[in-house]
Amino acid sequence: MSDCGCDKAKKDLEEYLRNEVCSTEASDIRAHLETCVDCQNEALVARTLTEAVQRACTEVAPEELKNQVLARLREVQGTH
Repeated sequence: MSDCGCDKAKKDLEEYLRNEVCSTEASDIRAHLETCVDCQNEALVARTLTEAVQRACTEVAPEELKNQVLARLREVQGTH
């Protein structure tokens, strides 16, 4: 990146964290993150949020909760 690169780094941060940018862009963003505390903080927040969402998507709801949700959905559908 020729300038500070904050705008570019922040714009492509999500893709960078998911390894969805080309190696040149990844290298530029990585170099920028090494020197920019503001972007480091934003990357930490994005990484933490991404990991929390990934964990939540792999969890399985207890059977009792599933049954309660399904029962409620049936009640709502029955009134329409």
